[in-house]
Amino acid sequence: MLVKFTADWCPGCRQLGPVLGAIAAERADRLKVVQLDADHHPATTAAHGVLSLPTLILFDAGQPVLRLVGSRSRQRLLREIDAAWEAHREGGAVQKPPSMLTKRE
Repeated sequence: MLVKFTADWCPGCRQLGPVLGAIAAERADRLKVVQLDADHHPATTAAHGVLSLPTLILFDAGQPVLRLVGSRSRQRLLREIDAAWEAHREGGAVQKPPSMLTKRE
């Protein structure tokens, strides 16, 4: 499951919406994508350590596998999800978000 922590006032969240919609449709058979409004669910947002929006957390069996902060292209997001999922399935650790210095697409 991929959870997007979002808010109505967040421009990056609005930008990421169509990207996640496309991914949800493409991978409907193997990836559930849900949105959680941080303003309406502050306790859940805080419990997951979300400090910036949008934040994406990929879960497997209730455990976080990947945490990403900020908007990104469809291609970049799919690469990050696929790499984290593969590393997780091979026994890797939770993936941390890339540095703010990482080149964005």
